[in-house]
Amino acid sequence: MTFSRLFPQFSLVLAGAFSLIFVSIASCDESRPNLVILFADDMGYGDPACYGHPLIRTPNIDRLAGEGIRLTSFVTGSWCVPSRTQLITGRYMPRVKFNGGTGADGKGGLPDSEWTLPEALKDAGYHTHMIGKWHLGYKEKRFLPVHQGFDTWFGLPYSNDYTKPWVQTDEPLGLFRGDEMVEHPFDQDPLTTRYTEEAVKLITEAGDDAPFFLYLAYAMPHLPIHVSDARRGKSKAGLYGDVIEEVDWSVGEVLAALEKKGIADNTLVFFASDNGPWVEAPPRMLQAGNEKWHVGSAGPLRGSKGQTYEGGPRVPAIVRWPGKIEPGRVSGELVGMPDIYRTFITAGGGKLPDHVIDGNDLTPFLTGKTETSPRHDYFYFRSGLEAVRVDRWKLRTTTGEPELFDMVTDPYERINRAADQPEKVAELRARMETMAAEVGVKIAGTGKEKK
Repeated sequence: MTFSRLFPQFSLVLAGAFSLIFVSIASCDESRPNLVILFADDMGYGDPACYGHPLIRTPNIDRLAGEGIRLTSFVTGSWCVPSRTQLITGRYMPRVKFNGGTGADGKGGLPDSEWTLPEALKDAGYHTHMIGKWHLGYKEKRFLPVHQGFDTWFGLPYSNDYTKPWVQTDEPLGLFRGDEMVEHPFDQDPLTTRYTEEAVKLITEAGDDAPFFLYLAYAMPHLPIHVSDARRGKSKAGLYGDVIEEVDWSVGEVLAALEKKGIADNTLVFFASDNGPWVEAPPRMLQAGNEKWHVGSAGPLRGSKGQTYEGGPRVPAIVRWPGKIEPGRVSGELVGMPDIYRTFITAGGGKLPDHVIDGNDLTPFLTGKTETSPRHDYFYFRSGLEAVRVDRWKLRTTTGEPELFDMVTDPYERINRAADQPEKVAELRARMETMAAEVGVKIAGTGKEKK
């Protein structure tokens, strides 16, 4: 007579124990990646060396590109708040009811109804950390990162120019830790260095009990630009070059920390800028030491920050995921910032919200299972809905007359094809009508309110 027949209950318990052990081993084999976002502020499409800058040296950003995929048609909001909204909520900004501004003296912020990226990852078991610029609400503590899904936060509540003489406010520009201002005034020169040290410490001290999500949102190279003494005067491209090279140094320190910890191969890293360079900065910014040459380059792209020509919303973007993304890939497929939200939640095993999001899961595209991006359109908002891109065609309406560009033969938006493609203009305008009606904004250049 067998042991199991003599002791049937013990046999069941033993089988259950082996089953749990098997599940545990399987879970370890398919462990979820750590997630890291490195987010520059106002870095232009043409600033990194791997995107064509002839003088600025960015060996660490270039290395990241060589070990992952470099995206050449990655688009986001054309200025700070909408791009961060897309990243953190996966939604175009008009869908999110901030109920006020989010800069100094602004009373708006993310509503509780939004399911933020850190909330989704924390819910999935991640430790969640943020360093740097937030800009999605601060006046009430409930708007701050540590009440929006992040376990920790050290950084600025909004851009580094929200102080006199550039912005007429009496609100102090100070560094926060958690939900309290801990330093005011402070020196901006070593800020990139301080953020980097904070990031390296978090990575070094990360435990083995759960994966982590780290969001490092640099203050630079947003005006006014600052750089540490250690890297001042080191580049061949002046002060702005020093600033970019310091951001590159920071990227290298973060990557080195992941390697030293032994977790680089199980970490998904995304690097990008929030929008293009502030080439046409307003007069308020060009004072107190700020110069026109203290901004970056959009490379061959037309336009700059705050505009919906590609120089504003198209940015450098790189994704590295060892063992998942083939090294050295370069792709001109259309990808949008909301896609990062959905892709990171998918990678982390999190749940999606029950409301509309504007992102796609990039995993099949990034891992080479499909050759094309899942994104086929992107809507450009500024003063209302200003433009739409559908596959190769982009329509802008801001001037009152349609501007139609073929983004395959003319990615620099120099040749208006509206006259010889009236059917395409009508098709894309209809797409804009539908989206404007959905989110309740005007179509720029028409004066028509879509309800």
